[in-house]
Amino acid sequence: MITESTLDFTSDADPAVPVMADPACAWIHQLTVPLMSTALTAASAPQPLAGLRFAVKDNMNVAGTITTAGCPAFAFKADASAQVVQQLLHAGAELVGKTNLDQFACGLNGTRSPFGAVPNAFNPAYVSGGSSSGSAYVVASGQVDFSLGTDTAGSGRVPAGLNNIVGLKPSRGLISTRGVLPAAQSVDCVSIFACTVATAVHVLESAMGHDPLDAYSRQLTLASEAFPVSFKFGVPDQLEFFGDTLAEAAFSEAVLRLQGMGGTAVELDFAPFKQAAQLLYGSALVAERYAAIRPFFDKYETEVIEPVRSIIAEGRQYSAADLFDAQTQLKLLGQRADALWVGIDLLLVPTAPTHYSVASMLQIPVELNRRLGEYTNFVNLLDYAALSVPSAMRPDGLPFGITLIGRCGSDWQLAELGQRYHHLSGMTQGATGLPLPAPQPIKGLAAKPSTQGSVRVAVVGAHLSGMPLNSQLMERGATLVETTQTSADYRLYALPGTTPPKPGLLRVATGQGSAITLEVWDMPLQHYGSFVTLIPAPLGIGTLMLADGSSVQGFVCEAEALHDAKDISHWGGWRAYIASLQAARA
Repeated sequence: MITESTLDFTSDADPAVPVMADPACAWIHQLTVPLMSTALTAASAPQPLAGLRFAVKDNMNVAGTITTAGCPAFAFKADASAQVVQQLLHAGAELVGKTNLDQFACGLNGTRSPFGAVPNAFNPAYVSGGSSSGSAYVVASGQVDFSLGTDTAGSGRVPAGLNNIVGLKPSRGLISTRGVLPAAQSVDCVSIFACTVATAVHVLESAMGHDPLDAYSRQLTLASEAFPVSFKFGVPDQLEFFGDTLAEAAFSEAVLRLQGMGGTAVELDFAPFKQAAQLLYGSALVAERYAAIRPFFDKYETEVIEPVRSIIAEGRQYSAADLFDAQTQLKLLGQRADALWVGIDLLLVPTAPTHYSVASMLQIPVELNRRLGEYTNFVNLLDYAALSVPSAMRPDGLPFGITLIGRCGSDWQLAELGQRYHHLSGMTQGATGLPLPAPQPIKGLAAKPSTQGSVRVAVVGAHLSGMPLNSQLMERGATLVETTQTSADYRLYALPGTTPPKPGLLRVATGQGSAITLEVWDMPLQHYGSFVTLIPAPLGIGTLMLADGSSVQGFVCEAEALHDAKDISHWGGWRAYIASLQAARA
C-alpha cells in the first residue's frame, strides 16, 4: 500500500486537489514511485505483465490515493484498490498514476473536466475523445505501456480511435468493476488501451475473471475458434459522417481492406442499433447515472460542472415504471438486432464518425458529443464485445480508427482479426512514430491447424505483417498462425538493390548460424501457386527448420546472390533490422 508521501498534492491541508504538472492535463495523480505488488517478492508468483507500466482512469480506486472521478468536491481517499487494479499489480505490472476524465465518466470528448481538457495526441487543437481521455493520451504519447479506462457508451473506444491506439472493450462482466465508480453500473465495462492488440490481450488475460463480490460479474465462456477464413461482416446501411468526407473515405478504405482479408461486406438495417443507442440518454435509462452518485449529487449538485450536471439531474424525473418501459423497449430492439446476426460474423463501424476541435466542442458541447457516440452507444446496451483498432492517417494528419463488434464472448475472435487488420494497416504505435512489433498468437484461441486444402508457409521479410508485400498473403485469404523462430542454423542478409527491400535467408552449418524470427501463415492451396509465381530470383521456397524441431515451407535464398549482401543476422529478424534503419534516420 502506498502512502500520501508518494503523491503530489497542491497543499498538505487540502489533499483532495492534486498537482496537474502535465501541460496536456492527462494526469490527475502521478506517483513519484511506481506502485508494485508485494506479492511479486515470492519466487513462485507468476509475472506475465512484469516490466509493463500502466495508468488507471481516476474513477478507479487505488489504495492510499485520492479518487476524484474528475470532481474535486467528490474526492476521497481509497482504503482498497479496485479488484482489476489488484489483479494487474499481482501480474507484475507497475502503476504510475491516475488519469483525467470527463467528469463522472459522462462524455465522449475529453473536455468536461475541471482539471483541464485533454488534447488529441496528434493535434492539440482537437479533442482527445472521452471519457477516458487521459488514459488514451498517456498510451498514445508513449508514457505508459497500457492503461485502464471505463466504457459505458464508448469511453473505451472513441479515445482510442481518435489517438491511433487500440481500445479493447470486453464482454460485459468479463472484468470486475468492483472498486470502480459506476456511471451506469448495469452496462459499465473496464476497458484496456494499448498500442497493440497483443498488449491489450495480455492485459485482458490477467484482468479477467469472475468476481462474486461484483453484482454484474459473469462467468463467461469465450469463443475459442477464430472467425472463418471467409467471413461476413455487417456494414450499416445508413452511414453518417456529419459531412466529414475524410472520415468517410477512410472508412471506405477500411471496408476494402477487410474484404481483402477474406471478408464479405453485408449491408444491414442499422435502425435497431441506432434506436437502442438513443435510449441511453433519451429514456429512463439515464436514471442509472443519477443513481450512481445520488447521495453526493443531491447534496452537492452545484459542484458538478455543466453539461454533466444537467445530464445527471435528468435522471431524477423518471419513475420506476418509466425504467421498466425503457428496459422492455431495449429488449425488443435487442430481438430485432439478434435477427440481423444470423447472416454475419461481426459488425464493422467507424470508431467515431468525425473529429472535432476543442473550440467547436466547447461551443456546442451536447450535440457534438452525441455525434461522437454514433457507433458506440448501443454496444453495451445490447451486450456485445468490441475492439477499436487504428486504420488510417487522414490527409489532415488526424488518425482514423475502426471498431470490430461481435456477440458476447467473441473477445478472442475480435482480437485475432483486429490484430491482423492493424498490422496490415501499416500504422505506427500511437503518436510515438515507432513501428508495430511482430503480431502474437491469441492464446485464448485454439491453434489453427493446417486444414485440408491449405499449406503452411513461413515468411521472413517483406511479406511479414505490416510490411509492403503482406497484401499478397492477405489477398489470397492467408491467415497468420504464429510468430516463431527458425532453428539456430540460419543467416539473414539484406539483399542489395531490391524494391521493396528484401532479405535472403540461408541455412548454414551447425554452430555457424542464428535463430531468425519469422511468421507462419496458412494459405488456401488453390492460391498457393499464384503466390509462388510472384517470388523473384534469387528467392525461392524451400524447407525451413523451426526452433521446436518441426519444419515448414518458407522463403530461402540462393547462396550465390549473397556475396554483396549485408549480414544482418545479429538483429534476429527483418523487422528488427528495418526498425534500426528507421531509428537511425530519425
